[in-house]
Amino acid sequence: MPTEEPRPASRRATNVSLDSDLLREARSLGINVSRSAEAGIAEAVKRRKRERWLEENAAALESSNAYVDANGLPLSKHRQF
Repeated sequence: MPTEEPRPASRRATNVSLDSDLLREARSLGINVSRSAEAGIAEAVKRRKRERWLEENAAALESSNAYVDANGLPLSKHRQF
């Protein structure tokens, strides 16, 4: 199955307030502040989406776990390990 090449993300300038000492240190270390902030925000978005999905699907997960607790895994008799 061929994988799609990711499209380049469009970039947009924005204002962000950062701790001045941290910003100074990052710049002195040659860290790309914009890319680092973007990576941190992307990770926060990923975490929050996961949390939200777990919240929204908690009842289904609980129901599925209760079924397995009561009845075992479906098709477990066919497992070879």
